Amino acid sequence: MNALLEGLVETFYPRRNVRHGPLPSLLVVLTIVTGLVDAFSYLVLGHVFVANMTGNVVFLGFALAGAPGFSISASLAAVAAFVVGAALGGRLYAKKPVHRGLLLARTSTLQATLLLASALVAAQTSYHTSAGYRYTLIALLGIAMGLQNSAARKLAVPDLTTTVLTLTITGMIADVGDVKGLAAINERRLIAVLSMFIGGLVGAVLVLHADIFAPLLIATVGVTAVACVAWRASRSESAWHSA
Repeated sequence: MNALLEGLVETFYPRRNVRHGPLPSLLVVLTIVTGLVDAFSYLVLGHVFVANMTGNVVFLGFALAGAPGFSISASLAAVAAFVVGAALGGRLYAKKPVHRGLLLARTSTLQATLLLASALVAAQTSYHTSAGYRYTLIALLGIAMGLQNSAARKLAVPDLTTTVLTLTITGMIADVGDVKGLAAINERRLIAVLSMFIGGLVGAVLVLHADIFAPLLIATVGVTAVACVAWRASRSESAWHSA
């Protein structure tokens, strides 16, 4: 238990020269953002995710089978937008090593811009969004989350992919009998699961009981904060700057 608590503290208040520096805490914020954004997309844009592509692939199967409430075009649009964002993120840093703080700063700045645009578009819509607004939002959000996922992959912080939890939960349960494994990384897995849950819960509450664009506005603030911290951290030449 002490090791678990120490790991939780270390995630948010890292010591100097630790392996991943401030990256874990910043990726936790992005995991919360995933929950916020997917809550908006699923509840407002129809049965579609813009961050969790596993769900969209399954939804596409439902739509092809004729299940009510699912859209072939919406699922395909979300996957396509995510692919564009992931490809863009991959091309940004494919040819040369880059400071991980700088990588996150640049990607988060672009992502925050896309999220802000999404929030502005969403503020002009209602629950009965037109097809044009719907697919504009799917495109903007899908690209933004593809960028985030690509950056998280490049940063390579264990158990903090920011979008995928299936393997995280599997690893957390599978390692229950491994005390050393629990002490080393299980706290990060627990934080990842709770972060996405909190993001989804808050996003759903805001959509259902406040303004539908509120989750996107909060997500924009969160990613902007990540970008600001990452820009500052990118000035450091500490050991964590390279993967």
